[in-house]
Amino acid sequence: MRRACDLVLQIVEEKPGFLNGDTLVKLALSLARLQMPAPASVILRLLLKKGCVPPMNLLSLIVLHLVKTEIGTCLASNFITQLCDFYNCLNDKKSHHAVMLKPDTLIFNLVLDACVRFKLSLKGLCLVELMPLSRTVADAHSIVMIAKILEMNGLRDEMVELKHHIDRVSATYVGHYRQFYDRLLSLHFKFNDIDAAAKLVLDMNSSHYCHIDGVDRKDLQKLCFIAIGSHNLKNGLKIHVEPELLQKDSVLKVEERREDLIFYRCGKLVLSNRALAKFIGGYKEEGKISELSKLLIAIRSELYSVAESSLCSDVIGACIRLGWLESAHDILDDVEATGSPLGRDTYVLLLSAYHKGGMQREANALLRQMKKVGLDLDGELLDNSTDEHIPCVETPNPLGKSDLAAALVQILKDGDRKVCPLVYEFNSSIFFFCKAGMIEDARKAYRRMCEMKIQPTHQTFAFLLCGYSSLTMYREITYLWGDIKRFMRSGSLVANRDLYELLLMSFLRGGYFERVMEVIGLMKDHNMYIDKWIYKNEFLRLHNNLYRSLKTSNIITEAQSKRLEHILEFKKWVAID
Repeated sequence: MRRACDLVLQIVEEKPGFLNGDTLVKLALSLARLQMPAPASVILRLLLKKGCVPPMNLLSLIVLHLVKTEIGTCLASNFITQLCDFYNCLNDKKSHHAVMLKPDTLIFNLVLDACVRFKLSLKGLCLVELMPLSRTVADAHSIVMIAKILEMNGLRDEMVELKHHIDRVSATYVGHYRQFYDRLLSLHFKFNDIDAAAKLVLDMNSSHYCHIDGVDRKDLQKLCFIAIGSHNLKNGLKIHVEPELLQKDSVLKVEERREDLIFYRCGKLVLSNRALAKFIGGYKEEGKISELSKLLIAIRSELYSVAESSLCSDVIGACIRLGWLESAHDILDDVEATGSPLGRDTYVLLLSAYHKGGMQREANALLRQMKKVGLDLDGELLDNSTDEHIPCVETPNPLGKSDLAAALVQILKDGDRKVCPLVYEFNSSIFFFCKAGMIEDARKAYRRMCEMKIQPTHQTFAFLLCGYSSLTMYREITYLWGDIKRFMRSGSLVANRDLYELLLMSFLRGGYFERVMEVIGLMKDHNMYIDKWIYKNEFLRLHNNLYRSLKTSNIITEAQSKRLEHILEFKKWVAID
């Protein structure tokens, strides 16, 4: 296959019109099937150059094989970007050929899904913005992928904007509906906004249209346009959504995973142990146990069946196992105050913990409380000198997943490593300012982050890079590069392919070839695959005649000499004669 690919390149160079499109399409598909993504993308680009892209059903098959690997996903993403640019160019010229080049929903979904799998958050965000630019219609699966990519980038405002429309998705696609709420709930936790998380949980079943009486199903499933980026942007992008297109999209499946926060059970969306643990830990940290009780009491009736009504008991049991006896007793009191006290086993479990901890005063108070609500112990606990006869009752787990106490311990451990919630607030502001062209406000937000010693993330720098680049402020990017390197040297920022690619393209467009070769060197050091083709094309588009007539003997300054050296080094790297 490599020989076939080399032969095609030789023929194309000597006789550009000799090979027909069908031959190249078959070769591209064969290369993709054999997991040879780089040669396959070369053939696809040759086809695009000839203006004869494969039919979308064949192209989606090629992309399906490409996105099985991270390198293939990067190449597929770059090709889709190039295809959209070509389509938009033809469409602006009113060419009838444009419609044949327009990428369809399935192709975008395949690449977006792969970006999520390989954690290519910035590349995925670029693809999301390409959908409205190429007028590609999104389906229910697209919305889930978009939600996941927004969550990966910490863009909560954009997710909340999507929420206003997600309820239009038919009950047929409840799996997609669940995943959207799962990602939004995750974002609320990342922002450390426990109250917003609680509100979402109480809203997620009642807001779904299948639970709303008197609403016309057809009316809710009308086409809609959703803002990508803040709806406050005057020139913001809007994506065309048509949920029922999902019927054609049988390749992609929506599955429940162990780490999900929300599951679908018996016609309801219910919380996983991991989600419950996040609520317990969050409210405990804020000292708002009464708010936790209110949430538990509300969702016990809303989200759980009678068979799963032990929710409050399970939470109390988890608190007891972690030694949070005061919190457990507070929840017990709050539930009791509703007029529906918990069962005898829950009281006995707490009583046993008091005795084991030598908390006699609290144990006696609980005994009096039990008598008050009519729980008779039959003299079982009258001998306080020993806890030998005190039963220790373990309550069952309603969701049948991992133990709630174990999940809570894991959440507490993860909390030591979590990103500061203020990072997400700052990143959201920087993203908005850059999209609105308010670059000075974005710069002020970034400086404020540094002053507060809040560690920037890849997204922080990527949003700033895109903002500077859109205004051709390439010199400012060189200053930002200094900050990025400083954070990387300190170990507080890990090398990231998406970020390096943005830097590489920005420096190339700005003509900073020393920086270009510096980034290339770092990517090589980290064994990161580099798609040379896109950088070669960008050089030929912008700098093809740069220093072409200048000979080494005519160079006047040392700066000129160094720049020519870096340009020649780059041209050699991308194989430009």
